[in-house]
Amino acid sequence: MPAYAVTGATGHLGRLVIADLLTRGVPAGDIVAVARTEAKAADLAGRGVEVRQGDYSLPETLPAALAGVGRLLLISGDEPGRRPAQHAAVIEAARAGGVERIVYTGILRAATSANPLAPDHKATEETLAASGVPYTLLRNGWYTENYTDQLDGYLQRGEILGAAGSGRVSAAPRADYAAAAATALTGDGHDGAVYELGGPAFTLGELAATVTEVTGTKVVYRDLSPAEYADALRRSGLDAGTAAFVASLDESIARGDLETTTGDLTRLLGRPVTSLDEAVRNARP
Repeated sequence: MPAYAVTGATGHLGRLVIADLLTRGVPAGDIVAVARTEAKAADLAGRGVEVRQGDYSLPETLPAALAGVGRLLLISGDEPGRRPAQHAAVIEAARAGGVERIVYTGILRAATSANPLAPDHKATEETLAASGVPYTLLRNGWYTENYTDQLDGYLQRGEILGAAGSGRVSAAPRADYAAAAATALTGDGHDGAVYELGGPAFTLGELAATVTEVTGTKVVYRDLSPAEYADALRRSGLDAGTAAFVASLDESIARGDLETTTGDLTRLLGRPVTSLDEAVRNARP
């Protein structure tokens, strides 16, 4: 019987979790990679991981995908608004199939946050609580990749635009969140635990200063109103709805929704979280 299953296995986070499990010495045969498109997981199959087709939007695919699994890492889907129903289908398949524990990746302070992404995660957490299946909540903060993936643009423009004010972001690289997820999935004593995960917090002004220091190219943070930021995003090519949504995420940062001081990520990792300086250095062109 496979010990562990990871949904969203071909996504950035899913791949990192599976790689971490293998590095820890978990036998490949004890891991099920659940993927929407099996062909995209051919490399995982090549390493001996069992690949099963499972689509959040096709509930009929989920019972077979989770059959015989001991513990499940449910990585949240990528379709805001549709996720509560999609996740509920996975949870029901896991319950019916006798999964012993579900580890879920959500968002910081999902139950109380005004972040526009939080309602989907709050609904999923409520579904988990009602399912009767033991569970662990990993409330992830922002990925530093949300910023470091834009490094080239920052350097070309010499500025970072945003509407976050002096709000602080407790971000960490995906690899750190993946390692924490692998720990929660494989370890004992996590039933019912709620982990608020994030790295040392920084403002976008501090991000600009770090980019300047690491690269030697001066980059400043230009703080805009949410309306001004949305307008700038539209001028850069985003449609009006997406631009307004992105601006609302920065408003959430300004409110403090994406800052945590719990230290939970450090404790799960058993080491310090990767610093912003190191993350920028690793992303440097």
